[in-house]
Amino acid sequence: MPHTYTNHLIQETSPYLLQHAHNPVNWYPWGEEALQKAKSEDKPILVSIGYAACHWCHVMERESFEDESTAAMMNEYFINIKIDREERPDLDHIYMDAVQAMTGSGGWPLNVFLTPDTKPFFGGTYFPPARAYNRASWKEILEGVYKGFQEKREEIISQAESLTGHLLSSNAFGIQKPGEASSIFSDEQLQVIATKLLANADTEWGGFGQAPKFPQSFSIQYLLRHYHFTKDEASLRQALLSLDKMIDGGIYDQLGGGFARYSTDNEWLAPHFEKMLYDNALLVIVMSEAFQITKNPKYANTIQHTLAFITREMLSDENGFYSALDADSEGVEGKFYTWSKQEIDAVLGEEAELFNNYYDVTGNGNWEHTNILWVTQSIQEFASAHGLTPEAWEAKLAVAREKLMQQRSLRIRPLLDDKILLGWNALMITAFAKAYAALGDSAYREMAIQNMAFLESKFINEDGSWHHTYKNGIARIPAFLDDYAYLIQSYIHLQEITGEGEYLVKAKNLTHWVITHFEEAETGFFFYTHNRQTDVIVRKKEVYDGAVPSGNAVMAFNLLYLSIVFEIPEWTERGHSQLNSLGKAITGYPGSFGVWAITAQLITKGILEIAITGQHAKDFLCPVLERFIPNKIIQVEETKSLIFPLLAGKTGDKEGKTAFYLCKNYACKAPFFTIEALLANV
Repeated sequence: MPHTYTNHLIQETSPYLLQHAHNPVNWYPWGEEALQKAKSEDKPILVSIGYAACHWCHVMERESFEDESTAAMMNEYFINIKIDREERPDLDHIYMDAVQAMTGSGGWPLNVFLTPDTKPFFGGTYFPPARAYNRASWKEILEGVYKGFQEKREEIISQAESLTGHLLSSNAFGIQKPGEASSIFSDEQLQVIATKLLANADTEWGGFGQAPKFPQSFSIQYLLRHYHFTKDEASLRQALLSLDKMIDGGIYDQLGGGFARYSTDNEWLAPHFEKMLYDNALLVIVMSEAFQITKNPKYANTIQHTLAFITREMLSDENGFYSALDADSEGVEGKFYTWSKQEIDAVLGEEAELFNNYYDVTGNGNWEHTNILWVTQSIQEFASAHGLTPEAWEAKLAVAREKLMQQRSLRIRPLLDDKILLGWNALMITAFAKAYAALGDSAYREMAIQNMAFLESKFINEDGSWHHTYKNGIARIPAFLDDYAYLIQSYIHLQEITGEGEYLVKAKNLTHWVITHFEEAETGFFFYTHNRQTDVIVRKKEVYDGAVPSGNAVMAFNLLYLSIVFEIPEWTERGHSQLNSLGKAITGYPGSFGVWAITAQLITKGILEIAITGQHAKDFLCPVLERFIPNKIIQVEETKSLIFPLLAGKTGDKEGKTAFYLCKNYACKAPFFTIEALLANV
């Protein structure tokens, strides 16, 4: 069926941009053509930012961007640019900060108005087509901004300059000057962090704070490790409660596996149904650690179920991981995942009553007249109450879930955002590596290796730099700090699960690249964009964690780890300096600086250096990996093909028997010659 309108987005690969390619709005992608047009025509720029899985982005498109009269105003008054925030997170960070500074809040869709030289002067998020929700209509906004630009040009230019100055100064948020910083590396400071996290904890439903509730996996991970080091039961209790309630909740896809982005309520029942690759990676990472600590099969099952979803629905034929699944299908949020009681009864027949009881399915629905599957009783409690063993009930559930999955497969699926992002894939490599360490399933190790091989074959430039995004055989957009930071970290974890030292050499080389091209020399921190990028008004430094870890925080961990592996003292000093300069922010707001807090925890508790040498050294990786030793570096050497300081001079015994060395600061105990002896001393 021919389209009435086609705009400049038609040549793009982003699913989000392509969704808007047939709007009557004359959209451009961000680039030289649109920016030059704004200057030559002296028009303000409207930048609208969203992503493919964003529910309210779809709503605003239907209501306003598909409306011809609205589009006519936009086309007459502005140069209109659409941005996929996942393709250009650098631009999203800048303009989101601007809108938050102007309005006190932000979100997506993000609509921001710029001067012809791309400086922001007004913006907001979702605007309705008619006045509603105490918001002006979108047409009123368009008219008002255009009129203001025509009649109060000097005032708007001044406001834009002032706001841009604010964006520059905000780069120093939370960072203390060298003379002001005090050491964060003490048990007392670590306890302050744990106490702060627990003070914000929901001790009934898990998680932290009130709805909307995000997983906050970094806070959970910190508390798990705090328990490991201190045996503080309150920390373990809150961490496990948070995981348990999410696993039982509607935020978790009880049939197909995988977690949605966040919950709209305190009980984790009603999620925002989009499934993001990074959320699932981060939750698998923390669940792997929870399993190592507790050996609770609930966490093993959830890891397996989630990674089965990832490989089934998010894996390309080339072994790259796609970005997201939409919240909506057929224009309705959550329609793919929710059920009426009648549907379940029809599929399950006489088995339906118990199933409905277990998953809280009712005739009137438990959410907006439909049902989200969630668990309100443990398997043990429910089975006992109905005269079944837990094993028998789990077997019945598995059969019922499979029947409903088959029925669900006949539905119209949510949109798949099939672009492949470097950083999110690197997070998933780390997740598969952590899952392999915890569960020992060799398929997870192979998946991590294959995904890295795919990234290396598709994302690297001849000069050693990497791209950010890949689709349809084309990699594009220079990689950002987060991409490199997560990639280096994934190389580190790949070496740990394979014993292949070459991964560490690649991590070291990439770290040199980041220092050369992203460093802010005065502070030792890293900019989000590299030094050759010219299409941003400011180079931002991101130091706090959002939905994904701060690239700077992950780089602090990378520098610490690699400084020990390669004996590079200046990298140790750089990482320590970064952490100390953020010390007040980390201890004051640990929920926003969780990854920094975890690295401070490692430094304070000290790093255990484990070297395994001899003809069969790699055979002993699994017993070490499955043990929860969060503050370890592990290297193995069978052939002496690569020389690392930790391995220098270390060999098996005279008969070639494997030797196990336990070291700290390169000072080693006498070697052990059984794995049991090593593990008894860690």
